[in-house]
Amino acid sequence: MGNNKEMAKPVIQQTTQIMSEMVHAAETLAKIGPAISVFGSARIPVDSPYYAQSEEIGARLAKAGFTTIAGGGPGIMEAANKGAYEAGGTSVGLHIKLKTESKANPYLSINLPFQHFVSRKATFFMHSMAYIVLPGGFGTLDELFEALTLMQTGKVPVGPVILVGSTFWAGLHDWIVEQLQENKLINPLDPDTFFIEDDPAQVVAHMQRFYKDHPDIMRLQNNGPV
Repeated sequence: MGNNKEMAKPVIQQTTQIMSEMVHAAETLAKIGPAISVFGSARIPVDSPYYAQSEEIGARLAKAGFTTIAGGGPGIMEAANKGAYEAGGTSVGLHIKLKTESKANPYLSINLPFQHFVSRKATFFMHSMAYIVLPGGFGTLDELFEALTLMQTGKVPVGPVILVGSTFWAGLHDWIVEQLQENKLINPLDPDTFFIEDDPAQVVAHMQRFYKDHPDIMRLQNNGPV
């Protein structure tokens, strides 16, 4: 029994840290207003067209009155934060220290550091109304499918999930529709909430139209998870 207690100590310590990170994040982000998360790779270079798209999206979100939430690191995350920050909006970074992301980017009005992925990811979905997903690797795919899963299971309110980068995303989008949806392995996808759009202006305009047409969802999301 003594050995079992000793083995349980690291798990209990980790659980306590995760809970503490989530509570701190909830308190910090309680009054950020309507927020949209931007996901994408830390490995995208500054001279990439995707970096430019992400930066423009962040700026347009800020001008439309939305808070931008990103991962706080380099690449796509930095671009979204930079666009929002330099446009005078609220720029939130949920930064987790990794070998490839040793420090947060400098374009943050709110910097929330995390030690654990689970608390970081939960924070994204507790405080975001919608999701804009640019090219990325396993982490970005994880965030994309988490958003879709939570919406389809009713754990968060439905909102737009927009894929930016038609060349990058077209094959995956078609596979989801042709294999998952047509084989009835998922609920039918609404083309008004899950689609590909390359134009940053259209991405943000869709967000504005969607929440103008669905004020009930806007209120529900501002009150947190269902």
